[in-house]
Amino acid sequence: MAQSFTPRQRKVRILATLGPASANPEMIAALHRAGADAFRVNMSHGDHEGHAQVIAAIRALEKETGRPTTILVDLQGPKLRVGTFRDGPAELVKGQPFALDTDKAPGDANRVHLPHPELFAALEPDTRLLIDDGKLVLRVKRVTKDCIETIVEVGGKISDRKGVNVPDVVVPLAALTEKDRKDLAFALEQHVDWIALSFVQRPEDVAEARRLIGGKAALLVKFEKPSGVQRMDEILEIADAAMVARGDLGVELPPEAVPPLQKRIVATARRMGKPVVVATQMLESMIVSPTPTRAEVSDVATAIYDGADAIMLSAETAAGAWPVEAVTMMDSIARSVEGDPDYFRRLHFTETQPDATTADALAEAAGDISATVGADAIICFTFSGSTARRVARERPGAPLLVLTPKKEAARRMGLLWGAHAVPTKDIGSFEEMIAKGKRMALRHGVASAGSKLVMMAGVPFGTPGSTNVLHVATLTGEELRGYS
Repeated sequence: MAQSFTPRQRKVRILATLGPASANPEMIAALHRAGADAFRVNMSHGDHEGHAQVIAAIRALEKETGRPTTILVDLQGPKLRVGTFRDGPAELVKGQPFALDTDKAPGDANRVHLPHPELFAALEPDTRLLIDDGKLVLRVKRVTKDCIETIVEVGGKISDRKGVNVPDVVVPLAALTEKDRKDLAFALEQHVDWIALSFVQRPEDVAEARRLIGGKAALLVKFEKPSGVQRMDEILEIADAAMVARGDLGVELPPEAVPPLQKRIVATARRMGKPVVVATQMLESMIVSPTPTRAEVSDVATAIYDGADAIMLSAETAAGAWPVEAVTMMDSIARSVEGDPDYFRRLHFTETQPDATTADALAEAAGDISATVGADAIICFTFSGSTARRVARERPGAPLLVLTPKKEAARRMGLLWGAHAVPTKDIGSFEEMIAKGKRMALRHGVASAGSKLVMMAGVPFGTPGSTNVLHVATLTGEELRGYS
């Protein structure tokens, strides 16, 4: 008999970033017990040897618990940075001229090297350069082939290799650098479940990554740049999931522009049936404090009310002093929000119209029928996971038990709202579907004697994309008799 494991007592998933504070087997297990459904491995830090050890620890934990556990590898993407300074940090004063040029000599208060020739071609007068996460703002006055002349609008200290953001133009940089390509090859060799693509600006960026991945992992796009947001629908059409990466969005856009944009990205992804993650600074104060601020709790709650599939912890679990407490707090907030009698009403403010397909029609009907008959669970037999995504898009009140013969599909469900995924042998007949569905519902504690179950599958069985059966069954409670 396959291992049974208890469903999480919440719909939203928790994605925890691993780092120096948590990248050991004991802490990974503790985060998992506290409620982490998925783990993020950030390729901006560390080396392949260390990442391989972390991935092996997650897989060992998965084998021990029986619960499919999701691994997301986050590619660094193209990072724009200034060069170095001769005498340490330089002070830039508002109103002074400052140049960025192709001269590799160390900089000073008047100029610095910019090792990105693409910017010289893309920038135009009156566009902005944001340095060090927007702490300094430069306004471009003139551009030549080897020098960008600017005026300092917001001054401060500038030091070696600080990041540069360019919010006003589409920079002709590929989303995949040479480092990213090596990191991607490594991730695919490690059989990870999701690849996160950073600084996406164009659909072509996503198409290139998808070609390289070749179906070996699912692809999540991070919305970090205004240029990417402007083409959101086109980008999401060819991606598998989205992330609202509020860190860089908050640098390139005014802070007050980020909350409505977050809601728009979440709503768009939900309408398109793509899982969506809200990330960055969700419980930021818990990096150093065992409790969050009330504002942070409210921020997490807002993402859950909006219907995000997953909420992410970054430095809180990667480098903070209270990683387990951060996951525990996020789990507690989620349970509290989802226990609100108004939760589902608020959740359905976003309308999700089904496509004109049999599978979509049945997915919508499954939610309606489960509510009408008071079903205790929706049981979804799926090969690739697409049926489960369709049902989850409708945000049904009943628990969603996903049964799949593909372990890879079960693992990818760790970013899908409400899904309790179980790898199990495929079914071969309608009768077997009913019997197995009933047994699994009992075994995983989502139903009991007298419960009604809504089941979905495709005939012929084992054929991806053939969902065409919806059946309502009632449990006697005796279905496990004779099964060890």
